[in-house]
Amino acid sequence: MTAMRDETTGPVVAPREYTYRVRGRYPHDPQAFTQGLVWDDGVFYESVGLYGRSELRRVEAATGRVLDRRPLGQEYWAEGIALVGDLLYQLTWRQKRGFVHRKDDLARIGEFGIDGEGWGLAEHGGELIMSDGTDELYRPATGGRAQRSLARVTSGGSPVTRLNELQMAGGELYANVWYSDRVARIDPGTGVVTSWIDLSGLNPYPRDRCPDGAVLNGIAHDPSGDRLFVTGKLWPTLYEIEVVPCVEQF
Repeated sequence: MTAMRDETTGPVVAPREYTYRVRGRYPHDPQAFTQGLVWDDGVFYESVGLYGRSELRRVEAATGRVLDRRPLGQEYWAEGIALVGDLLYQLTWRQKRGFVHRKDDLARIGEFGIDGEGWGLAEHGGELIMSDGTDELYRPATGGRAQRSLARVTSGGSPVTRLNELQMAGGELYANVWYSDRVARIDPGTGVVTSWIDLSGLNPYPRDRCPDGAVLNGIAHDPSGDRLFVTGKLWPTLYEIEVVPCVEQF
C-alpha cells in the first residue's frame, strides 16, 4: 500500500497482517450466545446475549462448567463486559442501560446510562472503553460522568465499523469485527488499527451447517501468563491462540 498523508495526522501506515497458532482447546457451552469474555484467576466471566436468555456467568476455564449465573431479565439483551477491580461492568444492546455486578457473587449493585447502542466493553488503566457498532470508541457514563467520545477507529485511513467484543492486551485494544473472521489490534489513544489477525478456520461449524449468528466473538487475555483466548457465539470450543506473522514483514 502506498502511504498517504494527512496534514494533521501525518502518514497513514498499512496495518501489519497476522494469523494464529492454536495452543489449547477448552469446552465451551454451545448454547451460550457469547457477547463478552473476561479472564480472571482461572475463571472466565462471560456475558451471554439474546432476549430471554441474557445473563452473566462465571465459568471454570479448564472444563467450561458454569459455576454461577445471573439472568438479566426478559427485556434485556446482554452485550460486552469488563472487569475493573472487583466489579464487573456489563452493557445491554438497545436498552440504554449498563449494569454493575460484584465479581464474587455476580450480584447487581448498580447501573449506568448508555447513549445509543452497547456492543463491546474493555478495561484500560482502570477506565472503560466502549464500542457501539460504529467506528467510534467511547468512555461510558459511569461514576456520574457523561458519556464521551475517545477516538474513531481507522485502518489505512478508512473507518472500521461493527466493532464488537473488546479486550485490552499488551497495551493494544483487540476488537472483533462482527460477522468477520478478523480481529483488529488498535492503538487506544489514536484509534489507528496497527495490525489485523486473521482467525479464519477457527469456527468449528461447517459453513453449510453453521447455526445462525454463530460467528467469532469473545476475546480474553490472561496477563500473568500472557495468554490469549478466543471463542464465538454458540461455539462448542474456546481456543487459546498464539498470534504469529503471516509472512516475514519489515
